[in-house]
Amino acid sequence: MTRSRGVRREQSGSSWEESTGAASAVQAGDLVLVSGRMPPQQGGAVPGDDEPYQQTLAAFGAAIEALEPFGLGAADVVRTRTYLSHARDAEEARRAHRELFGEVRPAATMVVVAGFSDSRVLVEVEIEAYHGTTGGTA
Repeated sequence: MTRSRGVRREQSGSSWEESTGAASAVQAGDLVLVSGRMPPQQGGAVPGDDEPYQQTLAAFGAAIEALEPFGLGAADVVRTRTYLSHARDAEEARRAHRELFGEVRPAATMVVVAGFSDSRVLVEVEIEAYHGTTGGTA
């Protein structure tokens, strides 16, 4: 964790963060911004290879996990962004999003991109959370 002028940055220890010079999540005031998350690799494999629903659940799960050091969870999410490598996967990604955030109803954006650095990945997500009334720390 690093702090500067009221901004708190958390690192997950990933090699991507180190090589890019990025944080896993950043708190600025009442907002916590989580860097893009892909489905975490397990033993070199992407969970749910060729399954956009499973990959979306896994990616959002990793993003929600990044909120934990701030004392936040899925109920605190106010914005999501879902990036897909194929438009054909939109309904499965929406289904996963609805399952995780249907009661929360964050502002949501879904876009199709040219692809990801790992061709097995079908989805990447970003989230933003608000802690003003839940007692997060700055």
